[in-house]
Amino acid sequence: MSTTRKLWLGLAALLVASFAVLLWVGKEVHQQAPPLPTAVVTADGQTLYTKGDMEEGRQVWQSIGGQQLGSIWGHGALLAPDWSADWLHRESMAMLELLSRDAGLGPYDTLTAQQQAPLKARVQEELRTNTWDAASNTITVSALRARAMEAVAAHYMSLLGNDPATHKLREGYAMRENTVAEMEHRREVTAFFWWTSWAAATQRPNEPMSYTQNWPYEPLAGNTPTSTSFLWSVFSILFMIFGIGLLGWHHARQVSHEPLPVVPARDPLTELKATPSMKATGKYFWTVLGLFLAQILLGATTAHYQVEGQQAYGFALANYLPYSLTRTWHTELAVLWIATAWLATGLYIAPLISGHEPKFQRLGVNFLWVCLLVIVVGSFAGQWFAVMDKMGLKYNFWFGHQGWEYTDLGRFWQIFLFIGLMLWLFLVGRALWPAMDRNKEGASIVGLLFLSTVAIGLLYGAGLMWGEHTHIAMVEYWRWWVVHLWVEGFFEVFATAVISYLFVRLGLLRVTTATTNVLFATIVFMAGGVLGTLHHLYFSGTTTAVIALGASFSALEVVPLALIGMEAYETWKKQHEAPWMARYRWPIMFFVAVSFWNLVGAGLLGFLVNTPIALYYMQGLNLTATHGHTALFGVYGMLGLGLMLFCLRGIRPDAEWREGWLKSAFWLLNIGLSLMAALTLLPLGILQLKAVLEHGYWFARSAEFMDRPLIHMLVWMRVPGDSLFALGALLISVFVAALWLAPKRRSATLPLGKRQTEGV
Repeated sequence: MSTTRKLWLGLAALLVASFAVLLWVGKEVHQQAPPLPTAVVTADGQTLYTKGDMEEGRQVWQSIGGQQLGSIWGHGALLAPDWSADWLHRESMAMLELLSRDAGLGPYDTLTAQQQAPLKARVQEELRTNTWDAASNTITVSALRARAMEAVAAHYMSLLGNDPATHKLREGYAMRENTVAEMEHRREVTAFFWWTSWAAATQRPNEPMSYTQNWPYEPLAGNTPTSTSFLWSVFSILFMIFGIGLLGWHHARQVSHEPLPVVPARDPLTELKATPSMKATGKYFWTVLGLFLAQILLGATTAHYQVEGQQAYGFALANYLPYSLTRTWHTELAVLWIATAWLATGLYIAPLISGHEPKFQRLGVNFLWVCLLVIVVGSFAGQWFAVMDKMGLKYNFWFGHQGWEYTDLGRFWQIFLFIGLMLWLFLVGRALWPAMDRNKEGASIVGLLFLSTVAIGLLYGAGLMWGEHTHIAMVEYWRWWVVHLWVEGFFEVFATAVISYLFVRLGLLRVTTATTNVLFATIVFMAGGVLGTLHHLYFSGTTTAVIALGASFSALEVVPLALIGMEAYETWKKQHEAPWMARYRWPIMFFVAVSFWNLVGAGLLGFLVNTPIALYYMQGLNLTATHGHTALFGVYGMLGLGLMLFCLRGIRPDAEWREGWLKSAFWLLNIGLSLMAALTLLPLGILQLKAVLEHGYWFARSAEFMDRPLIHMLVWMRVPGDSLFALGALLISVFVAALWLAPKRRSATLPLGKRQTEGV
């Protein structure tokens, strides 16, 4: 049996086993999710909240931005509190204060440690005892807790309105006045917040931990890390070390000794004429850069809210473009522009690989582009109406704001996008099909490229697996299928196959070597990638199995990154193989940057927050944002820009390539991203981690902590990095525009070799 066939069988077995386990975990999550009661009642039979209150409260919370305004169970925005942790702390303090005053001891904070100890024990008993009755599906609370709940609810109802007493706090949280206009809706939101807090502290039946594995860290409620978190964190580190060692041994044993191919004397792609559909992808790259610039502008606006609250240099911006909306668009645009670059690459490269231009392919490419614009404009408009409270709950789920980070689009727009991806799959697939002959050279790489295209199209459908009232634990389960598997999984396979095939076509790699490398890399990546999805779910109302499997396999995601330096070096050497390779210098340099940020952003900073014990303290802090920014743009964004530049070489073959602009853009983007992480996100995250360890998770996300002068200074320190980054994005945009608006085509009288190397 050939090596290629063995690798294909190994990959198939791995994917079948991994997805089988992932689906089994989904069943366990569904069965063991924290119960949503029919009613919350007091011991004397008074109803405090109903299931309808909690469900509609969640709908209201989603319509105002949901995870884009604060967070729930640690997932969401970094500005404003985690509402689960904040409620838990406020309710604990309210009960302590009531107990102290009822006992005639005076204010709680004036008591000695000896006096406080029995009160803390009473509060922990109140919070951790599970009083849910399965037969009646009700939760019963004591009179003491009911009084505390009433006090906390009053605070939130004031905060969600326009009460002057909480105006300063709204500014600190970057919430607009009258975030929730109707009083009854405010009360219902408090019901939802209380339920998420109840699940975070109440012990699971017959288990010594809460439904969220004792997250968040809140000493007053007895929420401390579980032994499971420590155990599987240690195991994951050992598992990672073993994986890196095994991969290193395999690399040393299997490194190819076959001679490199003879580099062609001229660029093999210069004689390939771009087809009409390939040229039509040019407008996609214009769209990529337009969305990229818009994302940067909205990112700067979102960051500025952290220091001025409701305003931007004195202008009441929150009245027209609230924080939850700017952050929604900022995160969505990050995915949209990167995905558009990769989708356009697929449309461009499919006819290039097969040499076949299907009938009406150009029409399909143009139609898909129009659909993309309609989805962006339509979904963003719907989200504005929803957040500004101009849509109402009836239509919000379908056309407004779903409230789930990275999957905020209304369901109608989600379905529209899924149909668009199916059209993309059809267009790419039928153009690739002639190259799928197994007897053709490079068929395995093309096959993997095609299968990753299928996976990209179909996996977005996971975002359609939940409904308006699906349990949050299950929404989170399916949401990470989209965010992790779609973006971080199969797009990576797609990109690896594309880059390898390009090097084969350029004559820089042998087909056999490239095929083996791509298949092996895919196996290594998927070994940790599929089940590694679970590390996002440690504290989302899920089970102990999630901790065990997620910790073990998410650690393996770091394994292929351990040898990323060698990959970067090998990639960097390609540009020196022949004089004509200067044409591809900057696409290759962007691929080198991908390797660097894969190691630093996805690998080093990713593992920093990956283990259960690390995430227990760090989830939802700026340390996770450090990983998010350096991995999302550093890896996937840089890759999108590199692929775009390669495609533009073929779309505008004779236009002048202004190398100085690209060089400046490349370094400005990389230096800007580095400064953003090093001067603001990382130090701010470290300070937040210190605050968590000393005071509890609530404090690190509180207005009291975030309003400190040191924090404001760190936020302002983003300006140098953000400015350089924005300038780099602007330069690369101007470069692309000049390819059409000021091409300065080279003279046809120049010798071919000189035309290929001059001006690049």
